[in-house]
Amino acid sequence: MKTYIITKHAQEEMAIRGIPESILDVVMQTPGEIVPEKAELVAYQSVISFPEGLMLLRAIVADQDQPMRIITVYRTSKIEKYWRGS
Repeated sequence: MKTYIITKHAQEEMAIRGIPESILDVVMQTPGEIVPEKAELVAYQSVISFPEGLMLLRAIVADQDQPMRIITVYRTSKIEKYWRGS
């Protein structure tokens, strides 16, 4: 059961970046970790295997809202830059 909504911006970014909603759903349901971001935002993130190799999928989320709002989604190869190891 989804407890979040995906903003139009996040949907557009997912399409541009080739991130399927099914993978985003896995990260949102079972994140590798949740880390604080700017203001009242958090990043739900997990290391995922993409055709290009292992990447960190990050969903920037307004988790104080009900339902939570996914502001943007992206993937990066710079895992060590964002992974906090919690």
